[in-house]
Amino acid sequence: MTSTFTHPFPFDPSYGYTLNTLLQVPAPEAPSDFINFWQRRYQQARKLRPKVQVQFLRQEAGYSIYELKYPSTQSVLLTAWLAVPIESLVTRALLFGHGYGGCAGPDFRLQPKSTALLFPCLRGLSASALPTVSTNPSEHVLYGIGQPDSYILGGCVEDLWVSVSVLEKLFPQVRKHIGYAGISFGGGIGALALPWEARIKRAHLNVPTFGNQPLRLQCATVGSGEAVRHYQTLHPEVLETLKYYDAATAARLIQQPMHVAAALFDPAVAPPGQFAIYNALPEPKKLFVLEAGHFNYPQQAAQEMALYAELDSFFAAL
Repeated sequence: MTSTFTHPFPFDPSYGYTLNTLLQVPAPEAPSDFINFWQRRYQQARKLRPKVQVQFLRQEAGYSIYELKYPSTQSVLLTAWLAVPIESLVTRALLFGHGYGGCAGPDFRLQPKSTALLFPCLRGLSASALPTVSTNPSEHVLYGIGQPDSYILGGCVEDLWVSVSVLEKLFPQVRKHIGYAGISFGGGIGALALPWEARIKRAHLNVPTFGNQPLRLQCATVGSGEAVRHYQTLHPEVLETLKYYDAATAARLIQQPMHVAAALFDPAVAPPGQFAIYNALPEPKKLFVLEAGHFNYPQQAAQEMALYAELDSFFAAL
């Protein structure tokens, strides 16, 4: 399988790695208070009993589509979309994590049977924009980065936990039958959220970001990581914050069955960071190797079809 393409980038989006060397990329050690830091935030998020505003929008692709609005931590109002199957009773739920462009509605590429689908837009992005936060990923990723407690990514993780609470409130029968599927930004946020969130029973991460932050800062990209790289040259102390936001460090503590799609070539999320997350996961785990991520390539449609076939089987076990 090739990882080399003709491309316009002034750097090599495979970064000189092969599949064999990618499978050796480690995860950084956690700060001594890493577990306490995240467990404290999780317990605070779990105390919320969000009041959910529900508005019916339309029927599409065999689902009734609703727009939801509900408060997350710090009283941040989130917008989300809920897809409820029309012709079957809901027995399971799947929570989705979007890329760094935000979320504008439901995506039906993954449709497990009898499953409600929830697509929250995380704080500060597109439909959940905040007046003081830029929706530009290169600026959003720097908001509050000076301290671990103020970094906006922590709030985004809390948004996922609150969204699980919303699913349980709307569909009490899905308790113990909730899955997660996150791509790129949503993959990295998901990895940070999962060690503490036992209500999610299995998860898929697609080209996840925020893996092995020290190594990530050595890789030029066209993604939000490039903004962090430039910021770190002026503020080297930012590594003290990023230690708490390393998706590979968090992955070591994930206990759920996991499915990861990681790319050999990716100009936006450097592959060694993606594989650091997969490598750190304990078993059971499954790897799907993509030729490329965040990049159009000839076999893309065929690979995506094969990936979603695997995911149908993976989430059928919810």
